[in-house]
Amino acid sequence: MQGRTKAELAGISLLGNQAIDYKFGYDPAVLESFANKHPGNDYFVKFNCPEFTSLCPMTGQPDFATIYISYVPDKLLVESKSLKLYLFSFRNHGDFHEDCVNKIMKDLVELLDPKYIEVWGKFTPRGGISIDPYCNYGKEGTKWQAAAEKRLMYHDMYPEIINNR
Repeated sequence: MQGRTKAELAGISLLGNQAIDYKFGYDPAVLESFANKHPGNDYFVKFNCPEFTSLCPMTGQPDFATIYISYVPDKLLVESKSLKLYLFSFRNHGDFHEDCVNKIMKDLVELLDPKYIEVWGKFTPRGGISIDPYCNYGKEGTKWQAAAEKRLMYHDMYPEIINNR
């Protein structure tokens, strides 16, 4: 089995780098990508990010969530350490839950041009209410556009039993 060449990893600067400058404000520029070795295969890549934090834009109070990102790559994959640093950049960013989830999706669409992507935020309750925004995207003119429309209509038909928040 062959690994990746230096040329394939030329755009990756964060992985293995110990001198990371953590951004304390929203920063999509930290995201990095690398070539998908299997662009002819349709497959999902899923990230579970249980330590997401942002700030309420009205009160400045912290909001906590698990962010689920699932995508079907085309030519590019997101580098996971850059994704971690990107999500960390929301820590002091004031935005509503729905805005955070949509920004994450749009930034990843801009970076990766995936066949399909969905982002789901499962926020812990504040004031007795939890908010779980979901958004998705399917590449226009492909089967993934239709899949995204269908998935959006049926995305929460079988909601989970919530007993841990």
